[in-house]
Amino acid sequence: LLNINVGGKLFQIAYKVLAQYPITRLGKLALYTDPVKKLQLCDDYLVQKNEYFFDRDPSIFHYIFHFYRSGVLWIMDEMCPSNFVEEIEYWGIHLKYSQRCCRILFEEKRDELNEYLKIEKELEAELEPLESGAQFDGKFLGRFRKMVWNLIENPYSSVPAKIIAVMSSFFVLISIVGMTLSTVEEMKNKTGKMWMEQMEMICAIFFTSEYVMRLISSSSFKNFLRAAFNAIDLVAILPFYIQILFENLDDGDMQYHEELHKVENVSKLGKVLKLIKLMRIFRILKLARHSTGLRAFSFTMRQCYQQVCCLLLFIAMGVFTFSALIHSVEHDVPGTDFTSIPCAWWWAAVSLSTVGYGDTVPDTILGRLVAFVCISFGIILNGMPISILYNKFSDYYAKLKAHEMSQ
Repeated sequence: LLNINVGGKLFQIAYKVLAQYPITRLGKLALYTDPVKKLQLCDDYLVQKNEYFFDRDPSIFHYIFHFYRSGVLWIMDEMCPSNFVEEIEYWGIHLKYSQRCCRILFEEKRDELNEYLKIEKELEAELEPLESGAQFDGKFLGRFRKMVWNLIENPYSSVPAKIIAVMSSFFVLISIVGMTLSTVEEMKNKTGKMWMEQMEMICAIFFTSEYVMRLISSSSFKNFLRAAFNAIDLVAILPFYIQILFENLDDGDMQYHEELHKVENVSKLGKVLKLIKLMRIFRILKLARHSTGLRAFSFTMRQCYQQVCCLLLFIAMGVFTFSALIHSVEHDVPGTDFTSIPCAWWWAAVSLSTVGYGDTVPDTILGRLVAFVCISFGIILNGMPISILYNKFSDYYAKLKAHEMSQ
């Protein structure tokens, strides 16, 4: 018998049993004749008791001991997957020796744990800034850049930093409100346009100053350009300067500008200016920098993109299927709107989403039956992913909030 002491507990295993598994650690210990090689396999050797000592977990070794006796590796649900895998890898035993039912459940539990740890790490990275204050030590104007970085990136560092964060959100809201009011007929007079332009200029100056301060306080220009939030900041200020550039292409030719202003609504330049002005709506994404809820929503969409893509696939399949069915039963009805399958796509999409505008309705009994099946399928389809997305969103939001409070 081979005497083995694992964490203070004594086990005895026959040499011939261990020899059946020569790849394992104990199998090598039983087969080796060189004492030096044997000592390399264990942590210590007690000469008086002829015991090989291993400083490992004795509770898990009970399953290793049972494996040598029966040839089957048993796995209990209460064991930590990472700890168990680490132990069996130390003893040189492969997971394939376990029963298939236990192995499947164990691998599922291990995958869930790995996914949980991965999400936890990504959630922590979501709140951590791309740079830290320590990166400015020893660099050009390091103290000044660190001070600017704390003001812009770390709102909890001081009261002025918190004020800047609040002002950033305030100017985003002011900019969106100004863009909205500029489309109101009562605000399109000369006075209203002047106020809107002045408000837009003030917002653009603030956003530009904020972007320049972030650029100055960045330790790596490449990482700064690759950051998503910085790209949003750039998109927020570009429309203002592009609009100024287009409006001042030729200051000397005033007559040309007057003619251009008259045909602005139909000219290509006017359409480009309208598109550029519309890009200001992306400024609302700047709120995600200071909103935990928006970050949690974005994180949920990134984590659940497979479920979202699957939902969109099912919606597309439903639209094509039910539009073909409704066309086949309604196309012979005089004055029908279902003249072709593409014309029925809108009705199928509206019915699947359970919105039901009522602008296009079937007239026959069979068509109404198809509509009922389509609506019922839409209710089931929309209800399937809602619970998954909501549970994950609430979980991610709570964890982000907890990480934010701990910081």
